[in-house]
Amino acid sequence: MERRRTTPLCLPVMALLLLMAGAFSASAQTYEETLAAYQRGDYATAYRGLRIHAAQGNTGAQIYLGFMYVTGTGIPQDHAEAAKWFRKAANQGNAIAQFNLGLMYNKGEGISQDHAEAVKWYRKAADQGDADAQLYLGLMYYKGQGVPQDFVQAYLWLNLSASRRSDKRVQELRDEVAARLTPADLALAQRLAREWRPKTDP
Repeated sequence: MERRRTTPLCLPVMALLLLMAGAFSASAQTYEETLAAYQRGDYATAYRGLRIHAAQGNTGAQIYLGFMYVTGTGIPQDHAEAAKWFRKAANQGNAIAQFNLGLMYNKGEGISQDHAEAVKWYRKAADQGDADAQLYLGLMYYKGQGVPQDFVQAYLWLNLSASRRSDKRVQELRDEVAARLTPADLALAQRLAREWRPKTDP
């Protein structure tokens, strides 16, 4: 009697199980393990973990994804995707993301160039004490980009940034703005800087 050959039905089942195991492994990866993978240069593992944590609303993961897309680290460079993830974190009040989103609007990378939008996001980050955002907001006021030119506001933000940075170029830029101010306006700008307090973005 001829023995029938059995169809290897188990192979598709095994393949499905392997796929499920891979998905479970990625989802079970903690945020700390994801960052560790990034730090050791295992960008493929880091990317998989970051996508999951970012989709769950983790602002740190969203920012890391944004940087990976901006720089093309481990993945193809994609400024539009970077802007998308920076925006998600920025909308949650993260100052680093707000500054980087402002930078992308300022340069027109991944999104249409819009200096007014750049100022909006720089201000949100600067209000929280981000020194880079304070520097760039001061420059926008100095140049009159996205806002009316205002040397008092330029001095205010550049002075705040200079107080948080060791970069002499920022101090020199602040002093350059100060030279354009009347004594009364300089005194006003310095008073505003003394009275400034960081705000929490709602």
